[in-house]
This record gives sequence, structure tokens and C-alpha cells, in this order.
Amino acid sequence: MRVTRGAYVSRSVPLTIGNACRAALQVLPDSASFSHLTAAALLGAPVRLAWPLQVTVPPGVARPQRRRVRVHVRTLLPEDVVDHQGLRVTSGPQTLLDLSAVLAPDELVAVGDALCRAGHFSRKSLGARLERAHGARGVVTARHVAPILTPLAASRPESLFRYWLIASDLPDPEPQVAVLDRWGREVAHADLGYAEWKVALEYEGRQHAESQQFGRDLERYSLMAAGGWLVLRFGAAHLHRRTSVIERVAGALRSRGARW
Repeated sequence: MRVTRGAYVSRSVPLTIGNACRAALQVLPDSASFSHLTAAALLGAPVRLAWPLQVTVPPGVARPQRRRVRVHVRTLLPEDVVDHQGLRVTSGPQTLLDLSAVLAPDELVAVGDALCRAGHFSRKSLGARLERAHGARGVVTARHVAPILTPLAASRPESLFRYWLIASDLPDPEPQVAVLDRWGREVAHADLGYAEWKVALEYEGRQHAESQQFGRDLERYSLMAAGGWLVLRFGAAHLHRRTSVIERVAGALRSRGARW
């Protein structure tokens, strides 16, 4: 399978992003680093990867002119590039900075949470990269979302919902909020929640329809209800209904006496 002129992936292996990038190495300068959405995908972030592959080369290096490859020119310090599974890839902080110029803030938070969760940056390393990013495209957005990022968010939908609520006038939700029984024992976690008012938000993907997972969910929701928690359950349809999500959470909080 052809990745670009002179670069092919054998039909005996799947055309994954990693295999495509390894094939492209044959036609890229040694100093090229995979970057932007390509780097995010390689590092395991929840991005919709589409061609072209994106790479960054230093100033003065010949830019390969090839279909399905987009080349950026930027000076990267040694700490801005990592070896990931044998590929030169922009670091977690650099990748987040690059994407801050092209992604909406909620999607940027989803990427940032995933990179943080996977250990590709710490708050300190991200702060250091943004500190020297004066004038870079998107740096204002990157600095805006940096304090919000957490390794506790377990999925893209959780990250999106959390950003929507933080950006609204509602109180900030807590990720992976602990649910305690009347004896103070931890019996469950909610994706997002407000312990003060015992309001929980749960996102249910396709895996929740599986028999064993469905049974575990029933047990968990029963325990939460027995402890006085109000559980709001959301699904894929709500990923395009930001206003509805905020309004429902606001209504639930008001029903529990919250004021803001």
C-alpha cells in the first residue's frame, strides 16, 4: 500500500499510523520529526487522524514535496523531540502547543488530558515549554487550557464535558469523584461529579451495552442512589449538545440546593 511516492506499507500488515510513519522515513530527512495531529495520534491522543502525515523540519533543511505529507518548518530544542517506538516525534508539550493553533479549546483539553494520562508531560514540563513559547501561534489558548488538564480524565467525552462545565458559569466539576457509603467507605467513582451536592455525571459508550459491563453499571448506580447521589447519564448524542449538557447539570445542581 502506497503511503507516498517511494514509501510503501506491505499488504501483509495493517496500514496503521505507526506503519505509515515508518514507511515515510524512507523519503524524509533524518532531522524530520512527526508532529501536530500525526504526533498526537502516535502518542495515543484521541484525534481524528487524516492524511496528510505531518512532520516538522528545522530551518534550512530541504522540504520534501510529496503528496500525503505536510511539512512544517520550526526550530525544535532537543527536549521538544522524543523517541517513540523508534520514531522521532514531537514531545507531549510541543505537540499540545502545535495543536493549540488548530483545535477548539475543548478538543485541545481532550488531547492534553490523554497526553498527561499517558505520562507524555507533567504540569512542570508543560509549563516550561509554554514559558518559552512567546509569540507562538496558539500559545494563548495553550496557556488557557494548561491549568485545566488532568490525568484523571479517562476518555475524550469526559474531557469535553469537563471543559464545557468549567467554561460555563457553573461550579467546576471534580473528575473521578469518589462515592462513599454511609460508613464513609468508597464504593464507586463517577466520571465527573460534585461531592458537595451529590450530583454525578456518567458517560456511557458502547462498551456499557456489553452484558458484564451492564451488570456492573447496575450495581454501581444502585450503590450511588442508595447513598443519595443523583446520577446524570450521557451518551454519544450529547457530544454535539453542549448547551443541553450544561442546562441539565445546572438543573440537577439547583435541585440539590446549589447556588452560584
